[in-house]
Amino acid sequence: MADSPTKSDLKSEIFSPRRWLTIDYSPHPEERSFMDRAQTRGEAEVAATVAVPSDRESDRIFGVRLARHRVQAVWLEVVNGGHEPLWLDRVQLDPDYYTPLEAAHLAHFAMGTRLLAFGVIGWLFLPLLPLVPLKLLSARAANRRMRELLRTLGFPTAIILPGQKVGGFIFTRLDEGVKRIDVRLLGRSHVADFQFTVEVPGLVLPHPAEDAEIADSAEQLDEAALRTWIERQPRCTGNAAETVEGDPLNLVIVGDRASIQECLSTWDETESITLGTSWKTAKAFLLESQYRYSPVSPLYLGGRQQEFALQRARASLNERLHLRLWSTNIRFEGQPVWIGQVSRDIGVRFTPKTWNLTTHQIDPNVDEARDYVLDDLLASRRVALMGFVHGVQPATADAPRHNLTGDPYFTDGLRAFAVLSRTRTAPALLS
Repeated sequence: MADSPTKSDLKSEIFSPRRWLTIDYSPHPEERSFMDRAQTRGEAEVAATVAVPSDRESDRIFGVRLARHRVQAVWLEVVNGGHEPLWLDRVQLDPDYYTPLEAAHLAHFAMGTRLLAFGVIGWLFLPLLPLVPLKLLSARAANRRMRELLRTLGFPTAIILPGQKVGGFIFTRLDEGVKRIDVRLLGRSHVADFQFTVEVPGLVLPHPAEDAEIADSAEQLDEAALRTWIERQPRCTGNAAETVEGDPLNLVIVGDRASIQECLSTWDETESITLGTSWKTAKAFLLESQYRYSPVSPLYLGGRQQEFALQRARASLNERLHLRLWSTNIRFEGQPVWIGQVSRDIGVRFTPKTWNLTTHQIDPNVDEARDYVLDDLLASRRVALMGFVHGVQPATADAPRHNLTGDPYFTDGLRAFAVLSRTRTAPALLS
């Protein structure tokens, strides 16, 4: 495994004449620190291993920031210990994947832009103009090296022959924080499907260390007892002091964190609220652009903030679905039980109830957001049991309740309920 660059190495690079006179392209394809986070799945005589370098690790490997071009390298290794060839379905892994040469083309040093920028400086500093050809020639040489490197490091073939072990990078769309990867290997007589949820360093995620672990004191419930427990939970979230009601608790999911992430594969993690993420949120709000990992405001249940939050980004920051989940000490069929709240943001409005005088306006029909999540879970084909249970208490459109920021909402009073399976299955209905 390659060593990380030292401070002296970085200092020498910064003050290197080559860096200023030419395009200094210095990849380190031997870098493999990201493999410490590798995950392996297998069945019968077939196994797949995946790992995802962080932005910094990718920069060191390929010598260029692929993330700036919305490209992410995924390491894939397949071992075919069977007796028939396997075909890697790359579209299943990412329908918008990039070929190695396409990724290299996107990441190329933009010679025209650099030449123009350098030329403008050159008019002010005429002695620098003779250096322009050096920049131009070195950029072309660097781009050639980049194309050859990405081609060499790319996953070599879609066909994995019997007894072969094949590994390489596949270049996908950028996903920060958590990367969901579906590996499908097709044989003549069977199909091997492996699903991965891989955390990628970079985002500031508010993960408790063991929020979904099965505690020794966890209470195991059967179906009837679980229904009773769901019906007796508070109807709403609240503020920290538990003096004002917030959004309704309209969802219960049974499954570990990884299963929820895999089944809600089009949803993104939310970053913690920091100065940096607040700035990114403000920019996205002002520009009406996307920020897939924007923090969500805290809601409380039993004095605790949500421990797990996902969001489904849409056209802009002002249009998204929020899902907040709280862990419990209840287990059903050995799996953790989460209770949660989901709502749909449809705009922004003024309010004196927040420090910045604005808040996201939610769709008053909160049942629509609840049903959306249930539909999304069903689309994964990994819901073993589903249904609806009372507990929220109805509120009509003519006499709505209100959340912490004063948004009205109405509901039929039911909570959606879903038990997730680790494999694909057909859902049964809650009795």
